[in-house]
Amino acid sequence: MNQILFISILNESAFHGSRVAVSLYALELGASQFTIGILVALFALCPVLLSIAIGRFADRVSPRLPVVLGTAGMAAALLLPPLFSSLTALYAASFLMGLAHQLYLIPLEAVIGVVDGAKNRARNYALITMGFSVASFSGPLVTGFSIDYLGHRQAFLVLTALTVMPLLMLAIRSTFLPKTVQRSPTARHGSVLDLWRLRSLRTTLIAGSIALSAWDLFNFYLPIYGHSIGLSASVIGSILAVVSIASFIVRGGIPFLVKKLTEAEILAYSIFAAAVAFALFPFLSNPYALAAIAFLIGLGVGCATPIAMSFIYVLTPPGRIAESMGLRKTVNHATHLLIPLIFGSVGTAFGFVTVFASNSIILAAAGFLVRKAGLRNSDPGPKQAP
Repeated sequence: MNQILFISILNESAFHGSRVAVSLYALELGASQFTIGILVALFALCPVLLSIAIGRFADRVSPRLPVVLGTAGMAAALLLPPLFSSLTALYAASFLMGLAHQLYLIPLEAVIGVVDGAKNRARNYALITMGFSVASFSGPLVTGFSIDYLGHRQAFLVLTALTVMPLLMLAIRSTFLPKTVQRSPTARHGSVLDLWRLRSLRTTLIAGSIALSAWDLFNFYLPIYGHSIGLSASVIGSILAVVSIASFIVRGGIPFLVKKLTEAEILAYSIFAAAVAFALFPFLSNPYALAAIAFLIGLGVGCATPIAMSFIYVLTPPGRIAESMGLRKTVNHATHLLIPLIFGSVGTAFGFVTVFASNSIILAAAGFLVRKAGLRNSDPGPKQAP
C-alpha cells in the first residue's frame, strides 16, 4: 500500500500542478477567460469519452500495463509546452494529460479495494485520498514557486521530473500492484447502463461528481480571480494548497466521523459546507480571507471522494469494479468539461458573484439529494468472483 500511495502522490502532484501551470502560462500568453475555460475543459474531454472503456480494459488485464502507459503519457504531455511555446501546445498538453491521467488512475483506484483485505478497505480509500490531498497541495505549490523563480516553461520540466520515479518503480518491481476480481476476456459484459440503473450507485455518482466539480471550479477560477486582484503566482498556488491541507486533515478524521455519523450524513454535510464557502467567496479579496474560505471548501469536499469511492466499490457488481470507477470518472469529467465552459462564459458576461452563487445553489441541491436518497453505510464484506 505504501508504494501505491507513493506513486499516486507523485503522479497526482504532476497532474494538479499541470492544471495551474497551463492556466497561468495561458494568461502569460494573453489568453482570455473563455480560452482558459477551453484549456481546462480539454483535461476532461478524453476522460468523458474513454473512462468507461479504460475501466473495461483494466478489468481484463494486469493493472501494471495501464498504469505504466498512463504515467508515460503524463510525462509526454508535460514536455509539450516547454518544447513548443504556444497556445496550441497547451491545447495538446491538456488533451493528452487528461487521457493519460485516467489511464493510470482508474486501475489504481480499483485495486485499492483489495489491498490488505476487505476489513482495511475504508482505511485504504482514506489513505489514497489523503495522498491525493498531499498531491493537490504540493502540485500547485511547487508550480507556483517554480513559475515565480524559474519561469513558466521550466515549471513544466519540474513537473515532468515527478513522473520519473513512478516509471522507475514500475519498471523495477510491479508485484506491489494486486489484481482486482477480473472477468474472463470471453465473458459476456453487460451494458454500462446496467450500472447506471442502480439507484443508490447513480445517486452516489451524481453527488460525488457535484462535490468534485466544486473543487474543480475553485481550481479553475482562483487563478483568474487572483490574477484580477493582483495576487502573485506563489500566493495563488498557496491558497490552492490550503484546500488540500484541509481535505487532508478531514480525511484523516473520517474513521472517527463514521463512529458518530452515517456515511450518507457525512457526504451530505460536507457538500453543504462547500455550498456555504462558495456563497461567501466572491465577496472577499484579502489573501488570508481567501485562504480561510479555501480551508472551508477543503473541509467540505474532502470527505466526498473517499466516502463516494467506498460506496461505489460495494454497490458495484463483482468483476466490474474498474468499469464502475470509469463510469465515476465519466460522470465527474462530464461536469469538469461543462463547468469551465459554462462558468467561463457566465463569468465573462455576469462576473464572479454569479459564478460562485450558482455553484453554491448546485451544491446545496446535491446535499438535499443525498439526504433524500436513503443511502446505507457501505458493506465491509469482500467482493466474490462471479
